Amino acid sequence: MATDKIVLVTGGAGYIGSVLVRQLLEQGYRVRVLDLLLFGGESLVELFNNPDFEFIKGDVRDQQVLEQALKGVNYVVHLAAIVGDPACAAQPQLATEVNLEATKNLYHLAEQHKVERFIFASTCSNYGKMADSDQYVDENSPLRPVSHYARTKVEAELFLLGQPRTNYCKPTVLRFATVYGISPRMRFDLTVNEFTKELALGRELVVYGQQFWRPYCHVVDLARSAIIALQAPEQKVAFEVFNVGDTSENYQKQMIVDLLREQIPNAKIKYVEKLEDPRDYRVSFEKIKNVLGFKITKRVPDGIRQIKQIIESGIITEPDHPRYKNVR
Repeated sequence: MATDKIVLVTGGAGYIGSVLVRQLLEQGYRVRVLDLLLFGGESLVELFNNPDFEFIKGDVRDQQVLEQALKGVNYVVHLAAIVGDPACAAQPQLATEVNLEATKNLYHLAEQHKVERFIFASTCSNYGKMADSDQYVDENSPLRPVSHYARTKVEAELFLLGQPRTNYCKPTVLRFATVYGISPRMRFDLTVNEFTKELALGRELVVYGQQFWRPYCHVVDLARSAIIALQAPEQKVAFEVFNVGDTSENYQKQMIVDLLREQIPNAKIKYVEKLEDPRDYRVSFEKIKNVLGFKITKRVPDGIRQIKQIIESGIITEPDHPRYKNVR
């Protein structure tokens, strides 16, 4: 599908972004990445061979950089953020500036530049702790952020959804499930990836609070959801919120361990009882399936298989290296 549309992907060198950029290029879009390269730029190296790829190194808090990045752009997919509870807890002021203030500024500039669509990467962490763990939360459920990371995302959502409906630039909020899987910018500080890595290396895995629920979604599918939102009719996505994942992919940590044991039978597991975890949520993903026809292509056992293979085969030689984590 050749197109002359230019997509700006902020955070395009990151774990999800580097997957999304490749998908967009495969679909015939012209892609401009804005990234500060806090975790390096190796994930983008071979893309410089593609004439439809463009890179700008810069900070999403920098007004001049944003003006340059938005020139001629049709769509924005805003992934750049301080991601995750530990990273935001370590630098709360930076997290507020990047996740909230920069998002507001980027959207205002996108409106001025007549950008058509603004896809905002949010998180299912916004649901915090469910009132009833036998039920599923959906896009209309109350948001109960329990971390600074989630609070910045909730406030950014409220800002975007509160913009005038008459605005040229139409925002869409995607609340991502907990991500896992293989990416050009690999991470091993994510539950499925970390658990698999530890056991594939023959170590004992220590599991805290095995009873708490989370939804999971492969990085390939999370990235695809942004493209589906870009390609959907405007009336279906403008000022809308979509949880991204699959309802059948809600797991307790114990269930993930059980799946790991199927592929690593000699796994050594140690459980540490944890009665209180502020995050505990099961999420419904029926809206994105019914409204946008979104279906996942990979499930947690597929991610386990992939991670196990790249560790055991030695494709990644130093999986414990700090570059594979968001907090160093």
